[in-house]
Amino acid sequence: MGGSEADAARWERLTAIDGQLWKAGLLVAGVDETGRGPLAGPVVAAAVAWRAPPAGLGALDDSKRLRPAARQRLYDGLVARPGAVGIGVGAVGPQTIDRLNIYEASRLAMARALSRLPVVPEWVLTDFMPLQWRCPVEALVHGDQRSLSVAAASVVAKVLRDRYMDALDRQYPQYGFGQHRGYPTAAHREALARWGASPAHRHTFAGVPPRSSTHGAHLV
Repeated sequence: MGGSEADAARWERLTAIDGQLWKAGLLVAGVDETGRGPLAGPVVAAAVAWRAPPAGLGALDDSKRLRPAARQRLYDGLVARPGAVGIGVGAVGPQTIDRLNIYEASRLAMARALSRLPVVPEWVLTDFMPLQWRCPVEALVHGDQRSLSVAAASVVAKVLRDRYMDALDRQYPQYGFGQHRGYPTAAHREALARWGASPAHRHTFAGVPPRSSTHGAHLV
């Protein structure tokens, strides 16, 4: 949890909600997703369930506030504790995103993540995403900044999606997925203008050519 006042304040901020649920004896699952804004690749969600965080995870925070190396260390720490931390992951690919829309695809990815947990949560916290589940679901505004469980899920989802985009970068090096992760940067738009869309692109997103201009299919 760190020795500085800033670390203590961050930990207090992230455990205020979860801590009350843990004190009530509940198995809490935090759920978060990443990849709603990119023009390519899947939206990936993770669920992290526990009755209290194990030692060694005091640096946890919203994944967007962490450097890649810190995210990787925290991810390694989470997956190394299967008895104390339950993890489920769900992904929805470009074809389904185009069919459903990104909002519904994100909800589907989160539901898949919850369904793949090795345990059955008694309370679910999300980053402002309403879900129907078998237990109470609390959709928190800025949940990844207010709940340790949601922050943990954000780290898992971000690390795994980045790995997937690195794999896409090796498959389609002309697009630079390893640098921009599919987000609509100037370099990405220039690559789309030059090469057209790959099977990994979302064709209903502005700036991506229609599906008829690509060949094959990618993660559905």
